[in-house]
Amino acid sequence: MEIDLVPKAPKGSYVGDGGSYSSWTPDDLPMLRVVSIGAAKLTLNSRGFAAPSYSDSSKVAYVLQGSGFCGLTVPEATTEKVIRIKEGDALAIPFGFVTWWFNPNDSELAILFLGDTSKGHRRGQFTDFHLTGPTGIFTGFTPEFVSRAWDLSESDVSKLVHDQSNVGIVKLKVGQKMPEPSEKDRDGLVVNCHEAPLDVDIKGGSCVVVLNSKNLPTVELVGLGADLVRLHGGAMCSPGFSCDSAYQARSLVTYVVKGSGRVQVIGVDGRRVLETKVSGGQLFIVPRFFVVSKIADPEGMEWFSIITTPNPVFSHLAGRTSVWKAISPEVLEAAFDTAPELEQLFRSKRTSDEIFFPPK
Repeated sequence: MEIDLVPKAPKGSYVGDGGSYSSWTPDDLPMLRVVSIGAAKLTLNSRGFAAPSYSDSSKVAYVLQGSGFCGLTVPEATTEKVIRIKEGDALAIPFGFVTWWFNPNDSELAILFLGDTSKGHRRGQFTDFHLTGPTGIFTGFTPEFVSRAWDLSESDVSKLVHDQSNVGIVKLKVGQKMPEPSEKDRDGLVVNCHEAPLDVDIKGGSCVVVLNSKNLPTVELVGLGADLVRLHGGAMCSPGFSCDSAYQARSLVTYVVKGSGRVQVIGVDGRRVLETKVSGGQLFIVPRFFVVSKIADPEGMEWFSIITTPNPVFSHLAGRTSVWKAISPEVLEAAFDTAPELEQLFRSKRTSDEIFFPPK
């Protein structure tokens, strides 16, 4: 069976004065349905406001550029959390949590969403429920039901529910007040991948920040992990694969944040199923147990990936921690059908390198 792994850019589903919302769909990227992952991107212009909504899927949100505010309301909470967000921030958002987003600045605010749709209405695609606007959930109720629920007259209900013309994203007027964020609300909910301690730091090679239940406890609630990888110009990411039940862990669903590079993916029977160049704004997926490797172009490459387990396990096929270093010499000689001298030469290489290799 042929698998379409070609990297894709998102398609816009809404564009307005306040900003835009675009997403990747299983029709364009069939592997999204296979791995039950959704992917979308929200861009807010200056004073752009994405009104309150909730989703049927847990997500990890990653701020690609800009800064702004995020409102988050936990089920049964009496007050919302208002969080200041900036480029490099990652948030884990369980399904059913109500969120809103606001950009008070002159420059764009762009946010990537990657999440698990296995419990949602549509595999491979988010279903969002808006609380206000012409597609808001209360437009479906009769005025009587809303009037009884809110203890308002039907005329007031009509003004609140049916006089709205925006579709989720609007541009607020200058002077329109919004709640101020609280720094304490960031605790345990946000990790900035540009400021967090590095899990891997290889001079001339790469630096990596892994999001897991230790540095972002809420990933345990969403059942996802994530990482941000910066591959320096000309550097290589070791061939590797996931060795747990997750789909291709370190490259499960990968969004290229900036830069470009070459990618090769090897599948069943040693067949190369993908050889291509990826660049900023594209998304690609590697099926579980398939082996992937990347080499950055001269300007380098940065990507953000989610992992379908909060604490993944990896196996690499090059470098100091590769499986080759663990296998006994006699087995390697027999498997490669080679002389001891060549096996020794092979084993002597990459004895100190981790999973990222600087350019020669």
